[in-house]
Amino acid sequence: MIFDWQYALDALPVLASGLKVTVQATLLGMAFALVVGLVLALARRSHLALISWPTAFIVEFIRSTPLLVQIYFLFYVLPTFGVTISPLTTGILGLGLHYAAYCSEVYRAGIESIPRGQWEAATALNLNRFTTIFKVILPQAIPPVVPALGNYLVAMIRWKRTPLAGCSRPDLAVVPVYLALSLRHWPSRGKEELEQIGRTWPKGPAQRVRTTRMRMVRIKRALQPRA
Repeated sequence: MIFDWQYALDALPVLASGLKVTVQATLLGMAFALVVGLVLALARRSHLALISWPTAFIVEFIRSTPLLVQIYFLFYVLPTFGVTISPLTTGILGLGLHYAAYCSEVYRAGIESIPRGQWEAATALNLNRFTTIFKVILPQAIPPVVPALGNYLVAMIRWKRTPLAGCSRPDLAVVPVYLALSLRHWPSRGKEELEQIGRTWPKGPAQRVRTTRMRMVRIKRALQPRA
């Protein structure tokens, strides 16, 4: 296998730009997921079926659909209903909503692990439900689930659970980086260019390297903003 160090060094600025956008979307998306996940967890434990059942349906629906499909829906389908979101905001919102569903189950597991005696003690002290949850239950429920929440942060920053990072072919391994870059700008011609990538797979190692370089250039040109 032929490896060109100079070509790798030349690609570092582009990769660094993609890394910047990835980290930005990850941190903001995780912050969104932590807050919304807690709200979903509390709503799912509500005694009102009108709140708990729809919340359970939303959580299970989000967990059962791929993240890529959700982002596609937010970016391409919502505009048909008059709702337009910027590319980067779409990425943050998509990541946040997707992982909020998973974080809600982590929060719910932590809350249900609290002994029933804690709830009864709060009731005996005549504490209202808001004070009971935020002053008694959550301070005990959240610390044990922090490692599980950290696992989702790691999974998000690696985009491990998404099809974006599921490239098994070397020439397509660069696509996630440029998909991260495309959160800032996605010209209409980019989709046509990306659809042409990977139709042929050369057999020789040297030819594969040349083909990979050519396809990286094509992706980069496709995702450049129009003047």
